[in-house]
Amino acid sequence: MQKSSNDLFSRIFESSREFKKVTTITTCAMFGALSVVLGYYSFKITPNLKIGFGSIPNMLVDYLFGPVVGSLFGGGMDIIKFMLKPDGGFMPGFTFNAMLAAFIYGLFLYKKPLSLKRMLAAKLVVAVLCNILLGTLWLSMINGKGYLALLPARAVKNLIQWPVDSLIFFLVAKTLEQAGVFKLILHAGNRQRR
Repeated sequence: MQKSSNDLFSRIFESSREFKKVTTITTCAMFGALSVVLGYYSFKITPNLKIGFGSIPNMLVDYLFGPVVGSLFGGGMDIIKFMLKPDGGFMPGFTFNAMLAAFIYGLFLYKKPLSLKRMLAAKLVVAVLCNILLGTLWLSMINGKGYLALLPARAVKNLIQWPVDSLIFFLVAKTLEQAGVFKLILHAGNRQRR
């Protein structure tokens, strides 16, 4: 137990040190622009279910740079996307969700081997905690509808999307890893520190 908590805190500390690298900032800027562009494209499967790709660059930041960088990037991107394409009133709860989700992904993925099992676990925690429980709370506050009235439909939607979104991210990340993109990004950061 002691070793796992030390490992957890050391990865959080290492993630905070990623801000010292220019490569981290430039990669986040590039992925941020990509996230905005991809956010405009999605496939609507049903009126309430769509598959989008705007979150993939955010999760790549969580994987590459960890929970601290990821959470600040996620919160910043939520605000930027809202300013570029406002959809109703601004709700700080959704920004908190974006930051919490990124932190969770960072805890699961940063400095760990990429695996579908790990991605499914991370996505399930985010789906239940951030999307189903907290997301439903924010929506009930905005719409004035009862929390329990919204909960079942949101739970079904998120549990259907959970394996699909996990598989999409895993395939994209694995392809980029095999192509050497991650090594190139991380190697450029190490070269600059010398």
